[in-house]
Amino acid sequence: GTLIGTALSIMRATRAASFGGSVKSVSASGGIGYGTGAGGAQTQGTSKSQGVTLDKVCGQITTHNATLNAGVEVGFTLTNSTIAATDVVLVTIASGATADAYHVQVDATAAGSCHISITNVSGSNLGEALVLNFVVIKSVAA
Repeated sequence: GTLIGTALSIMRATRAASFGGSVKSVSASGGIGYGTGAGGAQTQGTSKSQGVTLDKVCGQITTHNATLNAGVEVGFTLTNSTIAATDVVLVTIASGATADAYHVQVDATAAGSCHISITNVSGSNLGEALVLNFVVIKSVAA
């Protein structure tokens, strides 16, 4: 047939794939995401404000179980060499938390790091080790 454009291009040296259109999953359970080996895990050692280093595009961070008082926010830096200043980093609570007790968010992103904040919105002082899922979505400004 007639060439309508490049649908897929793979650079052998870098293993980078480029698509000429959008990437969509038609699977009811497969979705789009990172595969086994792309993620990692790290645990805070001394406090909920202690920084964590994890150089993976996705993974889990287990926070320290120090008490976080009602209405108080604490933050820490995730140092991660995969993060570019233009990327979007998402974080959610996977487990370990009292339901509806916390808000968690990434509130700053820079080359090589992001800042994650946890707020206790429960009305009670809580000392829980939260397991946070994170993912880096690669993005560019232009």
